[in-house]
Amino acid sequence: MPKISIIGFGRFGPVLYRLLKDDFEITVYDKDAPESLPAGAHVAGDLQAVYASDVIFYAVPIEAFEEVIASHQKYFEPRHLLIDVLSVKMHAAAVFQKYLPKTGARAILTHPLFGPDSVGESFANLTLVMDKFTADEETFDYWKKLFAKKGLNVVEMLPEEHDRMAANSQGLTHFIGRLLDEYGFEPSPIDTAGAKKLLEVKEQVRHDTWQLFTNLQHYNPFTKDMRIRLGDVYDSLYNRLLPKQAHADFITYGIQGGPGSFNEEAIRDYLSRAEPHAHEIKYLYTSERVLRALHAGEIDKGQFAIHNSVGGIVGESLHAIAAHKFKIVEEFAIKISHALMIRDDADVSEIDTVVSHPQVFAQCKDTLRVKYPRLKLVSGEGDRIDHALVAKDLAEGKLPKSTATMGSRILSNMYGLKIVEDNLQDAQENYTSFIIAARPNH
Repeated sequence: MPKISIIGFGRFGPVLYRLLKDDFEITVYDKDAPESLPAGAHVAGDLQAVYASDVIFYAVPIEAFEEVIASHQKYFEPRHLLIDVLSVKMHAAAVFQKYLPKTGARAILTHPLFGPDSVGESFANLTLVMDKFTADEETFDYWKKLFAKKGLNVVEMLPEEHDRMAANSQGLTHFIGRLLDEYGFEPSPIDTAGAKKLLEVKEQVRHDTWQLFTNLQHYNPFTKDMRIRLGDVYDSLYNRLLPKQAHADFITYGIQGGPGSFNEEAIRDYLSRAEPHAHEIKYLYTSERVLRALHAGEIDKGQFAIHNSVGGIVGESLHAIAAHKFKIVEEFAIKISHALMIRDDADVSEIDTVVSHPQVFAQCKDTLRVKYPRLKLVSGEGDRIDHALVAKDLAEGKLPKSTATMGSRILSNMYGLKIVEDNLQDAQENYTSFIIAARPNH
């Protein structure tokens, strides 16, 4: 019988062996020795034995293909025909083109559109993509007829055309299957036919290695566009499902701060200039909660601080922006001044800590260092990063009596706090810029 070799005996190697075993004497080679082999299979001890065959099949991971071809190049001779089974053909073509010309070896590109989970009793009606590449017509015709004799549907296709199509079939299918697996999509007693099909996709893909999945996404140059398009379509469809307004009778604004915060002052400034309309303000305390609520359709517009003329970028807003998509409706600035406040029953001599937003400290650091060097400056955590919430909690006794806060003097009237000193900002011309945000399709 004619002799061929198969390099790589992982998931697909045994399938290839089964396809060809009746027509060829097969030598198998894998750097990680296979634990079990079909009866009659011959395992090569070295590459000399592998390349004693005239035809070599490569069933290796996509990411390992170039390294294998480069390291085996010294064994290539004009008598050799090299056939890959990679799922991306432009990469295989580029590697062969790089290493074969000086050796005289020829190559055929193939992609079997089946695997160990899709092959049944026979190979009938399964599809195999082929490209003649550098083989002669007679050799290519021989292999095309042999595969057809096995019942395979042979499709001739150039590498670029294959990869473009594969990105929107195989690449997309693997991506959706992995997405369903990561989501935790599981069977239920009320599954429809459609749900069962999705479970089939998930189960088929999850048996393939993570290496294959990432290789399909990284080595096919068209999968990047597929993923971007899929994300854009998802965003568009998601937003179309949200109501025009969170509440039919009024526009809902979600703001970064609480009652008495500079964010409240800013939204009042914005609304005073906007065309009059019914509205409601939701106090969400953090930029992340604002943008998450906007994404969820719980508010119609969001507002948060983005930059201060002294303190610079608002860090929490920057992190929130990185995680969400939105459009900017308006950017504007208001003048900011900071007051140091304590409980009405406290004395400044008892104070050892100031809790407020990190931006407040950034805007007042030089003044505080000179006037109140003994005070420990602590940024609030969670919703308490908002200085207005700190003021409320301080007045309600949720913070120690030895704690002070800093922010708008309005808070002293709202919560009965005592102002120790006002206008502690380092620059009298101290402006903070705010963004009014909306969902991308609104």
